[in-house]
Amino acid sequence: MKKGTLTVFMLAMINVAAVGSLRSWPSIAEYGFSAIFFLIFAALIFFIPVSLVSAELATGWPMLGGIYAWVKEAFGHRTGFLAIWLLWMENVIYYPALLSFIAAMVAYIIDPTFQAHGPFIFFVSLVIFWLATICNLLGMRVSAWISSLGVICGNFLPAAIIILLGILWVVSGRPIQINISLDTFFPDMSSIYQLVLFSAVLLSYAGMEMSSVHAKDVIHPQKNYPKAILISGLLIIGLAISGVLSVAVVVPQHEISLTAGIMQAFTYFMQAQSLDFLIPVMAFLIFIGAVAGLNTWILGPTKGLLAAAQTGDLPPLFRKVNRNGMPLSLLITQACVVSVLLLLFIFMPSINSAYWLISALITEVYLIMYMIMFLAAIKLRYKRPEVKRLFKIPGGMIGMWIVAGLGIISSLGTFIIGFFPPTQIPTGNSLFYISFLLICVAVICLLPYLILLFKKPSWNKRLEHETE
Repeated sequence: MKKGTLTVFMLAMINVAAVGSLRSWPSIAEYGFSAIFFLIFAALIFFIPVSLVSAELATGWPMLGGIYAWVKEAFGHRTGFLAIWLLWMENVIYYPALLSFIAAMVAYIIDPTFQAHGPFIFFVSLVIFWLATICNLLGMRVSAWISSLGVICGNFLPAAIIILLGILWVVSGRPIQINISLDTFFPDMSSIYQLVLFSAVLLSYAGMEMSSVHAKDVIHPQKNYPKAILISGLLIIGLAISGVLSVAVVVPQHEISLTAGIMQAFTYFMQAQSLDFLIPVMAFLIFIGAVAGLNTWILGPTKGLLAAAQTGDLPPLFRKVNRNGMPLSLLITQACVVSVLLLLFIFMPSINSAYWLISALITEVYLIMYMIMFLAAIKLRYKRPEVKRLFKIPGGMIGMWIVAGLGIISSLGTFIIGFFPPTQIPTGNSLFYISFLLICVAVICLLPYLILLFKKPSWNKRLEHETE
């Protein structure tokens, strides 16, 4: 892989593909008009701190590994391994949720009744994930172009259409499913159970740090990486606010599907305009955008885990790369693990409930990683002040403490809230819900330490056939 193959445009599109997914809009629209308040609030206390901290760390340490390199530099390789492990595990758990959304779009193209059919979801998800894995094995430039073209055709175009249709829906005097007023803009803060969906809002903004693993592949990373962060950040926030509002005004809150809610909105729009024949077309465009997001996420965290493997935190097998510089063993292993997890779609009774439970677990694991990342940023300001960072959070140490501290507080608060089941979505027994999350989070956090406990000296030896 040659250095300097990614432009500002490519990196910005990778960020939008990874973060600016239409998939999260239905779950946020559950809040009604107050969803706009939460999107703005989450951007201020979480999305902006993540973007600023990622930009500083990536331009200071633009080497392979991303968050693994940052945390390792700050706290040592054990904590660095924990951070990249959490990011990778979050993705492994995330893939079934994303793939269920992609399969639901395929169902809308073929037959909408299939969106609730477990075996159909399983088969389509399995095929798509393995095809996306094969595409990533072809090299970074191929992967970047897939993300770039996919986000334009499958994110920008459908988002622009649904926002325009939402505006036309309102100005034409059609019934609006939410009460738009100053009173409904501010959410009900009286019960923690009413705030649980806020975790979905934060999760919709997660992922800006993921592109940091590609910082070394960016042309002039110290100058262009912050530019890409700014461009993609503005696009993501603008699209999210407009898109969520468009879904909320046309789809009744109690009818919103977490996996196919975006297509529900398009169906309402198209039927109102007697354009039913365009529904499969829109499903295909959204399908393209979702596949672009999947393509982006498949490689990002795996390249971080590759850096951990190359320093001896995993057996030598897992640092094997192909002639294109792609982590061959890790990508194949990841595809096998996801294939097993996809079997859940055949057995789970309710796709909506299971989707939320998976999303809640993803959020909890992800937020632990973010807290570690924010702490590492503060630590590195004290430990490595001499390292040149072309982009630096303004305000000196006070500025860093404010930005990273805000990120830590928002992550910790949402982490605690996330253990409470939402009142808007039936999730079954509360005790099971909380116990399931606690046990899964504990096991995921302990696994990297167990791996290092059984580490062998041979793991540190470089393989002769390893690609340089």
